[in-house]
Amino acid sequence: MTAIDQSRTVAVVGTGTMGQGIAQVALAAGHPVRLYDAFPGRAGEAADAIGARLDRLVEKGRMDAPERDAARARLRPAVGLGELADAALVVEAVLEQLSVKQELFTALEEIVADDCLLATNTSSLSVTAVAGALRHPGRFVGLHFFNPAPLLPLVEVVSGNATDEATATRAWATAAAWGKTPVRCADLPGFIVNRIARPFYAEAFAVYEEQGADPATIDAVLRESGGFRMGPFELTDLIGQDVNEAVTRSVWESFFHSPKFLPSLAQRRLVESRRLGRKSGHGWFSYAEGAPKPAPHTAEPAEAPEYVVIEGDLGPAGELTAMIREAGIEVRQKDEDRGTRLVLPSGGQLVLADGQTSVEFRDVVYFDLALDYRAATRIALSAADHTGDDTLAQATGLFQALGKQVSVIGDVPGMIVARTVAMLADLALDAVAKGVATKEDIDTAMRLGVNYPLGPIEWNDSLGRDWAWELLQNLHESVPTGRYARSLALHQWSYATSQEDAS
Repeated sequence: MTAIDQSRTVAVVGTGTMGQGIAQVALAAGHPVRLYDAFPGRAGEAADAIGARLDRLVEKGRMDAPERDAARARLRPAVGLGELADAALVVEAVLEQLSVKQELFTALEEIVADDCLLATNTSSLSVTAVAGALRHPGRFVGLHFFNPAPLLPLVEVVSGNATDEATATRAWATAAAWGKTPVRCADLPGFIVNRIARPFYAEAFAVYEEQGADPATIDAVLRESGGFRMGPFELTDLIGQDVNEAVTRSVWESFFHSPKFLPSLAQRRLVESRRLGRKSGHGWFSYAEGAPKPAPHTAEPAEAPEYVVIEGDLGPAGELTAMIREAGIEVRQKDEDRGTRLVLPSGGQLVLADGQTSVEFRDVVYFDLALDYRAATRIALSAADHTGDDTLAQATGLFQALGKQVSVIGDVPGMIVARTVAMLADLALDAVAKGVATKEDIDTAMRLGVNYPLGPIEWNDSLGRDWAWELLQNLHESVPTGRYARSLALHQWSYATSQEDAS
């Protein structure tokens, strides 16, 4: 099935930020575009706003003047729905209320031709439910763009239960022809991105609620050690706390209050206090004029140990062995299969986060996972009250000698990056097993839709067969709420990988 020909009209209903962005994308692809909004005059205002953005593109040299003039000539506001009769595709970006969307598409079904595709840009409602009011739901599909639509490449093409395969294929081809990167997914709560991204926010908020670290420190660790573009606190302030919490709550309710998607009480309190982020001037952080930017906790300089003893295989942290030697610190290696740990001159141990806490052991400091230990500029450490002062100081000095800033956080199981990545991997593999999307589409969606440094499945593969499995098992034992119960899919992946290794 080929893409909709660029000579055919694309109609956009709803002229807010998303509607304008989608219209601009269709215009740039060469289509005639019709804009409609139920509020009189808004479609015309939206057309003017799009025209102004095209002017700015010309000023920046990203579009030439004749191309802009041609695009403006193809853009027309509509006064009534009847003016959309010649559309080959209608994309809706109106209020996120099921009844509103159903009423709109029921009316459109009486106006457009039988071969016109009907699409919703919903991010939280069921595509199947929206289409449930239609006489011909086979031509209905989800086209979920990401904001800002002209800039972000990802489009989730969502098939409802009644969507014809030909409809989904044509919608996918059309998005690709528009220069986007479409991914196919089933109509399950959150689709791909909003389903799998929940732990990125939830684990950070949980660490905060457990008094593990302050928001600025958690953000810094996820950026500077985990490789994420933004931390979850600064990102939700940018999105809007009300918007982010509404998506979280919608996914949680859609999964019948599964503990894996439990909303944050701390975020609820922000919303109740109307501290919604940048748009209200205060969220997790203050955006008042002159307000200082919160700094992450950073440990004072400490002396590096003269030597370390590495016992067994450091696994995902294996690169540290070479880095320690390069820093001029003696490495004494013991070929023992005793897990991922270093022994410091104090006699204390330095262990990669594994879902347990320092309080369970004598004189242990945990260090967090890093996307790339060489590239990381910050490492988080955690210790219990009974951990020796010398052990914590030597662990701090060791990482500082490797060129890292050190943030010492509370004794929370799984720390920050490690528990986040393990949960992302578990949800991603579970989504594959339940037919949400392919592994490739999930990794693509998470890299392009939310700028993750790696797709969660690719990341899990790089960490080894048992890493996420064991960390979540330990977390589940530490916090037996069901939140960290490993999915059957992760169990099957771990078992299959062990069989491959054995062969």
